[in-house]
Formats: sequence, C-alpha cells, structure tokens
Amino acid sequence: MNTENPMVLRGRVLRPGAGPFVVGVLNVTPDSFSDAGRFYDARVAVEAGARMADEGADVVDIGGESTRPGSAAVLPNEQIRRTQPVIAELAKRFGHDGPAISIDTRSAAVARAALDAGATIVNDISALRDDPEMVSLVADRGAGVVLLHMQGTPADMQINPAYLDAVAEIRDFLAERIESVASAGVVRERIVVDPGIGFGKTLEHNLEIIRRGGEFRSLGVPLMIGPSRKRFIGQVLGIEQPADRLMGTMAAVAAAVLAGVEMVRVHDVPAARQVADMCAAIRG
Repeated sequence: MNTENPMVLRGRVLRPGAGPFVVGVLNVTPDSFSDAGRFYDARVAVEAGARMADEGADVVDIGGESTRPGSAAVLPNEQIRRTQPVIAELAKRFGHDGPAISIDTRSAAVARAALDAGATIVNDISALRDDPEMVSLVADRGAGVVLLHMQGTPADMQINPAYLDAVAEIRDFLAERIESVASAGVVRERIVVDPGIGFGKTLEHNLEIIRRGGEFRSLGVPLMIGPSRKRFIGQVLGIEQPADRLMGTMAAVAAAVLAGVEMVRVHDVPAARQVADMCAAIRG
C-alpha cells in the first residue's frame, strides 16, 4: 500500500469536500442495539455485507463489540473470532473494485487480525487512545483511521454528559487527536474524524452537532457522521424501536450531506445512497 496517498473508495478519492461516501454498518454481535444479533452468524453477516456492496456502500464497517450505552467490553479473542472470518470472506468477494472494509474496534490485537484478513480502515471510538499499540499499528500498516469523539466510555457515556460548547470542545479534541496521531506516523491523508453522535451526548448535543456540522471543516480532514437509528431520533419522533427510525435517520443524513459531510455511517444502505447522492446534487 502506498502510504503517501489518500484513501480511494470504489474508485473515488476520499479527501475534504469529496463524496458523499456511504458506510454500511455490520455488527457481528449478539447484542447490537439496532438489530438484536441479526448478523451474529458469520454466514448471515457475509451475505449482509455482500448485499451492502450491491446496494452502493463504499465501506462496510464490521464490529464484534457492541458500544451501545451501558455495554460491557468484549475480550479481543472473542472479537477476532466473530469478525475475522467475515472480513476474510468479504475481502475475497470484494476484490479491488468493491467496498473497503473497516474494523470497528478499540483493540490493537483485533485491528491487526482484521488488517491481516483484508480490512484497510480502523474505526476506533477511543480515537486511538485506549490501546497503546494502536497508533503504531495504524502507522506501520498505512491503514485508514476514523477518530471518534466520546465523552466517557460506552459503559457510562450517557450518564449526564455535559459541555460548555459541545461543537467547540469536540472540534478541539479532534484537532488534538489529528496532530497527535499524525506526529506518531499516521498518514494525515488517511485520517477521518467523527464527532460521535450518541457517544456521551444529549439530544440537544446531537442536534447541535448536525446543525453546526460545517464548523468541523476547519479540521482539514474528511468528516463522518453516524446518526443511524440512534436514540435521539426516537426522542424527537417518539419512536421506540431502532429499526423503525429510518425516516428520521435519512433526515439526519440529508442534513449532514447538505452541510458538506463526506461520509455517513448507516444501517440502511439503499436509502442512504439515494438520499446522499440527491443531496450532493442539490448542494452542487
């Protein structure tokens, strides 16, 4: 891999102002908040990932540890058992022309196994802070990386999250993480940031992040937003079941793309592909 070039996703270069790119969520867990373990079986997960590719996903993001509010950590060996066979099979199916594969993990051991199996992006909700080996692994492999802002941990992040100015504080945190990992050898052109919708945020914080999304442009790297099926949508619309939050999710996707966000992370790839492309055309 040429570590001096930005990421290329299905023939398009990922850089500030490009896209929109659609990231499909594939949780290989028994306790996902959104699909209740629907893709826990590896064969089912592989077919779901292949379907996302056909539906227009630019990245398939695979995780073996639920990070919903209140969730407990999963041991690296168990995450590897869940994710590595799925990644290996999808990498074989996708080849060079299909979606990139991302591993959603805070563990360097899990990330290493995923990169060995064919993943090329590490999506780390701790922004490469939890595991001291993660920065050097990403740097040495020339992998893409998503740095996410989270206040607290998944176990406690929704216990009274508070900010003086949520967007400013998140932006400052992400700016510090960009500089920190870049100075440690991670290629800047392969860095994406995510303000972390639902990760230590109230309803008002989440809405503010989407409304003021353009303010993250000053960071100089692509931005990913992941509103899909999250609780704040249910709070606004009065919808209890995550799977019923499609229309609210697509409204958030539209707002994000119109604000210039390069990547949207979703469970419902076909709808997001159409909404993102239409909003990009309107944005012009």
